Amino acid sequence: MSRYFIALTALTVTVALGPVQAASAATRDQQKAACQGDAIRLCTFAIPNEAKITACMKKKLDQLSPKCRAMFAPLQSSQKKPAPKPKPV
Repeated sequence: MSRYFIALTALTVTVALGPVQAASAATRDQQKAACQGDAIRLCTFAIPNEAKITACMKKKLDQLSPKCRAMFAPLQSSQKKPAPKPKPV
């Protein structure tokens, strides 16, 4: 039973972090290695719902391990920075 739960969690974390992969060069294996423990520790209630896991991890960004937080950093920084205004000519 616990093997099934771990495998399901790994798959869910990998899928949930799919949008993060578009913003960074991290592979799914790197994302899984960085965030699986955090997902189990902080967002167990959200498993297996990918959207809920992602939302939970974003809300708890300050509690994530440094490696997992780095997976969200490119996504987070690109969302916070407004597009530069063009200079008048």
